[in-house]
Amino acid sequence: MPGGGFSRIPSSVKAQELEAPQEDDGRFTLGSFSIDEYKPIKVIVIGAGFSGILAGIRFPQKIPNIDLTIYEKSAGIGGTWYNNRYPGIACDVPAHCYQFSFEGKRDWSAFYSPGHEIQAHLQDVVDKYQLMQYIKLSHEVVHARYDEPTGQWHVRLRRPNPTTGALEEVEDVADVLFTAFGALTRWKMPDIPGLNDFKGELHHTAGYKPSGKTWESDLERWKDKRVGVVGSGSTAIQVVAALAPHVASLANYVRGQTWLAPPFSMDMVQELLGRNATAAEDDLTLRPEEIERFKNDPGYFDRVRHMLENSMNSMHAFTQRDSTMQSDFQNMFRKLMEDKLATRPHIAEKLIPGFPVSCRRLTPGPGYLEALCLPHVDFVSSPIKMFTATGIETEDGQTKDLDLVFCATGYDTSWQLPFQILGRDGVDLNAKWSPHPTSYLSMCVDGFPNMFMSLGPNSIIGAGVLLPILETAVGYAVQATAKMQRERIKSMEVKRSAVRDFDKYMESYFPQSVYSANCRSWYKLGKEEGRIIGLWPGSNLHAVKALQHPRWEDYEYERADPEENSLYWLGDGQTWDEKDENGDRAWYLREEFVDRPPVPTKA
Repeated sequence: MPGGGFSRIPSSVKAQELEAPQEDDGRFTLGSFSIDEYKPIKVIVIGAGFSGILAGIRFPQKIPNIDLTIYEKSAGIGGTWYNNRYPGIACDVPAHCYQFSFEGKRDWSAFYSPGHEIQAHLQDVVDKYQLMQYIKLSHEVVHARYDEPTGQWHVRLRRPNPTTGALEEVEDVADVLFTAFGALTRWKMPDIPGLNDFKGELHHTAGYKPSGKTWESDLERWKDKRVGVVGSGSTAIQVVAALAPHVASLANYVRGQTWLAPPFSMDMVQELLGRNATAAEDDLTLRPEEIERFKNDPGYFDRVRHMLENSMNSMHAFTQRDSTMQSDFQNMFRKLMEDKLATRPHIAEKLIPGFPVSCRRLTPGPGYLEALCLPHVDFVSSPIKMFTATGIETEDGQTKDLDLVFCATGYDTSWQLPFQILGRDGVDLNAKWSPHPTSYLSMCVDGFPNMFMSLGPNSIIGAGVLLPILETAVGYAVQATAKMQRERIKSMEVKRSAVRDFDKYMESYFPQSVYSANCRSWYKLGKEEGRIIGLWPGSNLHAVKALQHPRWEDYEYERADPEENSLYWLGDGQTWDEKDENGDRAWYLREEFVDRPPVPTKA
């Protein structure tokens, strides 16, 4: 009886007159759909940088019957490469490795390509794959809420009205939410007294917009300027190297120490490019004949790219405390810095760190140390006391008058998002990520069903090539979406125990790494010590392997259909090709589906 209880039987009814209880025959109403007659699924992607662009390629490629929208708050695609145009902006890894595995841009102008070339390349990719049909520019997400009854995400956006241009808010609804905005997106000015009193030209590097297409457009009006650059991270290093040869004077205000690496594997590059022994080691511009060879000889380009990425992906050992490679790198980088600063030994004394290589983000910084040795460049290590109307005063009592100041002071790395994301039971992601973020494999968070992340917490690397991780992360989200669609899943949510176990893994891994040494870094929420929230706990290749094949057992599921049978998604017992009179009923013989095993060669 229902509930396992007993009903009251009238005494007038004899026992033999009672009907025997019917047994469950195991039957249920089959679905009216074929096993591969996939229902529509809506995906919203936030951001149109590298990750969002890749999502625009892979989701439609892998997911049938998909409705995809990519929302980008800026007026153009490219993410950081659209929004950042500061002097000297360039890729700090070899350009030939800074593209998707399936793309092969071969006409980069330099070994470390300038930022506008990267943005232009991404625009070319968007055009090649016709992604603007999915991308909505100038649409800023201001709120996202998971609705438990429907298993959908309600996303509110701010955009200019198509007719009037006035800002308005609209809402969209999706089955899957994929965040692709990364960690370093919201720049912030330094908290220095008197900042608003400065009467000269003041920029944050991420907020600077050139008068033309690139920063070189402003060089003519800056040539007689007294320039200040605040900061010593990778951006400040690029700005100083770029501006120093073109301005009247430059003062670099440096609070911390940093390691400068030689341009990556330039000895190998010189050999690969066929340059003679007299070629300048710091000549990073590619010559016309070298570019033509890359363009006209795809095999040569592929060999160079493979050797570069192979070499870059061999650097994990230097991130480990007390490793031979770490020791060798410290000695090599110290000698490099001391040699290049031989005429300014006081700078070397202040700049060369006491912490291990890569405790903070490592940068090659071509031209920076040379710029510090120029007679019109000052290295200011005394902390800034205040801005004045005409310049900057430091704590040692010195004041410099300045016409132009660039603040290369970084981003908000707190992982507190500028808009609310509300998960199951109305849990606010910012509250959940206070005092620090937690995740499962950097991909998702318990309490936030059907939401996946690219470049989430603990996703970046300190050594190796990043883009393979990004490609695998997008692939992970695509696989999860395909599973939801195929198996008619209403929601999939990572188990809290899986988040906890990843947390324990990280806490066990990082003490053996250089990242846990005492140095101030955005890897640690801008602190000298504490939890590491920026980096993957392992090598980049380790991350790729970890994300290639999702562990579906680490998730909880809700089915979309009321039928209790877990295999209801098997449908009516046939495939769509059998229903369609023009269907291909031997599709498995088409070349794209044939898995051809390698034939062993005779010894």
